[in-house]
Amino acid sequence: MAQNVSYLGMIPLLPLIGAALVGILHLATCKKKRLPDKLYAVLGCTTPILTFVLAVKVFLDLNGLPVDTRALTHEVFTWFEVGEMHVSMGFFADPLSSLMLLFVTFTASLIHIYSIGYMAGDESFAKFFAYLNLFLGSMLILVLGNGPVVMFVGWEGVGLCSYLLISYYSEDRSNVLAGNKAFIVNRIGDFGFVLGMAFLFWAIGGSGFDYISLKANAHLLAPATVTLVCLLLFVGATGKSAQIPLYVWLPDAMAGPTPVSALIHAATMVTAGVYMVARFSFLYVHVPTVGLVVAWIGILTALVSAIYGMFQNDIKKVLAYSTVSQLGYMFAGVGLAAYSAGIFHVFTHAFFKALLFLGAGSVIYALHHEQNIWKMGGLKSKLPLTYKTMLIGSLALAGCPPFSGFFSKDEILYSALASGQTGIWLVGVLVAGMTAYYTFRMIFVVFHGSPRDAHAYEHAHEPPAVMTVPLVILAIGALFAGFLNLPALFGGSQQVTHWLAPSLAEHPHEASHSTEIIAIAASVAAFAIGIFIAYRKFGKGAVEPVYSGFSSFAYHTFRINELYDVLFVRPYKAIGSAIGNYIDAHITDGPVQLIVWFYRQFGSSFKLLQVGYVRVYAIYMIIGLSVMSYLLTQSFK
Repeated sequence: MAQNVSYLGMIPLLPLIGAALVGILHLATCKKKRLPDKLYAVLGCTTPILTFVLAVKVFLDLNGLPVDTRALTHEVFTWFEVGEMHVSMGFFADPLSSLMLLFVTFTASLIHIYSIGYMAGDESFAKFFAYLNLFLGSMLILVLGNGPVVMFVGWEGVGLCSYLLISYYSEDRSNVLAGNKAFIVNRIGDFGFVLGMAFLFWAIGGSGFDYISLKANAHLLAPATVTLVCLLLFVGATGKSAQIPLYVWLPDAMAGPTPVSALIHAATMVTAGVYMVARFSFLYVHVPTVGLVVAWIGILTALVSAIYGMFQNDIKKVLAYSTVSQLGYMFAGVGLAAYSAGIFHVFTHAFFKALLFLGAGSVIYALHHEQNIWKMGGLKSKLPLTYKTMLIGSLALAGCPPFSGFFSKDEILYSALASGQTGIWLVGVLVAGMTAYYTFRMIFVVFHGSPRDAHAYEHAHEPPAVMTVPLVILAIGALFAGFLNLPALFGGSQQVTHWLAPSLAEHPHEASHSTEIIAIAASVAAFAIGIFIAYRKFGKGAVEPVYSGFSSFAYHTFRINELYDVLFVRPYKAIGSAIGNYIDAHITDGPVQLIVWFYRQFGSSFKLLQVGYVRVYAIYMIIGLSVMSYLLTQSFK
């Protein structure tokens, strides 16, 4: 039986209050004397830190409960009742959501603090922090919602905030288009989510539409219904977590300020789809065929994105495609019913990806917003702390033991091998080598060799402590977070897996130690080969390559955006133009214009009777009275 705790509702409420307070102050003073940025910084950073404190309390409270009863709830009010549908605005915390809470609030707090330095002097400093708080609040609603409907509120909230923050520099049209793209592509995925919820309610929602009720009644679902619901929910996940075919929005999301990129990629939006699949593991575990679809789409997304990442010149786009690729690993994990492995990679990824994006932000900050890696070089001596922390993050991303990314990625690859999915495992190992290659291509080009822009290099310097301290803290997480789930082969007891067990319908994949050793050896070999090739090509300096053939095709991301433009954007624009110019003008507007014409004619006719002379109106009255008298006389006969 879940315990009711009132403070649970404060966790998403705090950042929402912060967003409202900062936003109101900004709107109230933007046309008058501007309040100090320090005030907005304090207000903006206080609420994420407080949410982290409450997240720790949630974790401790759950840890004090028996394993089978680790759940906290809080029903705020009845949202609506329609027929059998009863939906409450309530919150629910279990081991899965508590782990998400911990790293989301922790990394978000560091990103908020980092933003104080990165956004210093920005004219809309307060608006930026209001949006960040709103983003965090929406994500916490998504994580803590007690059912699909409340989750969907947060789901849509993070979609809105991504639009607001990606197009933050709205004076540049390309940024606005990038925000529009993210918003529209996510709406496509969200339609699948809504349909999935509708079918789920139709099937078993009348007995309760919260997670506890749905899990208890899941056995009542017909296999075909489970398959349909899971596929539709996954459509929503492909949009939010940027998987094939809806991954095209995420690289364009780099248009926003770098702290936004860190927040989207590490702590909020893109992890939502993986979390949602894990949250509905009690459904997915019954349809392994759908799970294989999820896993293959995930690993193919990882492969395609890794290919793109190998040829990008923008430092943030290299990291963006690495995120899409790592999300593919996560979906491969949850698709193979290794839900704890997928969520553990979400956990470790938050540390090293936030670190890498904030590190890239420090480089961009030092070089006056230059993002092309081929205009960098030799920055190791100018930005030593940034270099060391980014090196740690890169080793974690590339899967170098004993950094965190090695343990979480290896667990997914081991699950693929142990479950007999050799194809997924082989692609995963290949992607691991490619990841090491493009990650250290970035490191070698940016920090090693000779400066390619002498003027920018001369003025480069480490950012202020408010930006570097979060880098150091995240680097510690990127280095040590993997030890929280050490497998037995390394003398560990997989604490994270055991912690998540009550929340997940896990299908453990057991195999011999030799199989595990093969998986580890393959991962390490792929990492070593990838770094070796990157070092040979870029380790001692390199010039910007001229892409042609396949490399040019990959640099332009296989022309997928152009393909989508031809297949979807242009036809819809043509349909809209036809509707506006012909159907609306000649068909829809015709009856409307006819009614307007009729009333105009009627009004014009009636106007002839309104002459403005009293004697004429007297005649009308006499005529009217005569007619009434005649009618009354006739009625009494």
